[in-house]
Amino acid sequence: MFSALINSFKIPDLKRRIIITAILVAIYRIGCYVPTPGIDGAALAEFFTRMAKTQGGALFGIINMFSGGAMERLTIFALGIMPYISASIILQLLTAVIPTLEKLAKEGKAGYEKINQYTRYGTVALAIIQSFFIAMWLENPARFEGLKIVLYPGWGFRILTVLTLTTGTIFIMWLGEQIQERGIGNGISLVITAGIISRIWPAMNQLFILISPFSPSRRQIQPFTLLIMAVLLVGVVFAVILITQGQRKIPVQYARRIVGRKIFGGQSTYIPLKVDTSGVIAIIFAQSIILFPATVASFIPNPAFQRWAQGLVRGHVLYTVLYSLLIIFFCYFYTAIVFNPVDLSENMKKYGGFIPGIRPGTSTTDFLDFVMTRITLAGAAFIAFIAIFPDFLMAWLKVPYLIASFFGGTGILIIVGVILDTLKQVESHLLMHHYEGFIKSGRIRGRR
Repeated sequence: MFSALINSFKIPDLKRRIIITAILVAIYRIGCYVPTPGIDGAALAEFFTRMAKTQGGALFGIINMFSGGAMERLTIFALGIMPYISASIILQLLTAVIPTLEKLAKEGKAGYEKINQYTRYGTVALAIIQSFFIAMWLENPARFEGLKIVLYPGWGFRILTVLTLTTGTIFIMWLGEQIQERGIGNGISLVITAGIISRIWPAMNQLFILISPFSPSRRQIQPFTLLIMAVLLVGVVFAVILITQGQRKIPVQYARRIVGRKIFGGQSTYIPLKVDTSGVIAIIFAQSIILFPATVASFIPNPAFQRWAQGLVRGHVLYTVLYSLLIIFFCYFYTAIVFNPVDLSENMKKYGGFIPGIRPGTSTTDFLDFVMTRITLAGAAFIAFIAIFPDFLMAWLKVPYLIASFFGGTGILIIVGVILDTLKQVESHLLMHHYEGFIKSGRIRGRR
């Protein structure tokens, strides 16, 4: 592994890409500390400290995680990349139901660029709407229990906030595209991962305080508990890697075709069906829905509504059961959107391909749908378990959520997935230049 890292800087093109990626990520992290004009930072920090102890703090915690802590400081990157993610998901869902977008998606690179342009427009629109409502929300002192967050409220502050936060989101989107084009790895995913990883230091600091190695009387976590946590962390990461990389390979045989004097086809290949097709999308959808009542209840002083929403707070049985069912549902929903067995079987039939033992056409469609339904169940059950595992860890080992969140949930899935994808791209550059990669396959020995 260390030799592969050293070899990465021996290839000029790969070295340049790594340095550019590091610089752009550093620019993003610096921007997460540049405050929005007209905000009292101390009062805002006090509000988020109080908010974290209420039902509505969970949703703000998710937004804060994706923005890399910029939301609680309300910096120029407070919206983070969430508007872009929302616009991408909306366009992806609309592609399956609007024939014009579906046609664009099948036009290759030109269609992809057109849809990507629509995604940018959607990002700007969502950022303007979200930033305007944030400005209106910040101006209301009743929401903050007497704390005055905005120094000079009015339309001047609202327009300035909309321009600042929208421009920040567009700049982050541009950074992600520059990483994608000139750097290494998926740009948007790396931006999100950098924000999540930035929470490791506060979590480690909190864990150090709980362990209190120099003051046994103040110790809240015992060394044996710390050992259990280390073993669980390794096990969770290992399991996430297995499921993320897990595939069901469907063998496909192509018949030979003679065109002129050339023979085409006759080779064997396979269709890789992923166990976890939805990734973190299912968790994001489920979190948005289940946390919405609790968030609304924190702003509506209605005792009956608040009692009902209290059952949908992390730690309650109803929350755990409903959250798991929503994740499983959205795993199937997203898989049904992105995986079309009818188109796949028709394309196979068009080019003379068939699955051994399965008739082409309807039988192939039914077989692919049957297999995908079964493996999606396994992937959905695992994703649901990973999502609720931090809650069990909090109840079992009595650790704060900031620490427990690194043992499951959205964060660990994003970190593992993005790191694996980035390592694969680095590995492809190394193998292309005849260096050994991070994974030794035994086929390419590389230079000595």
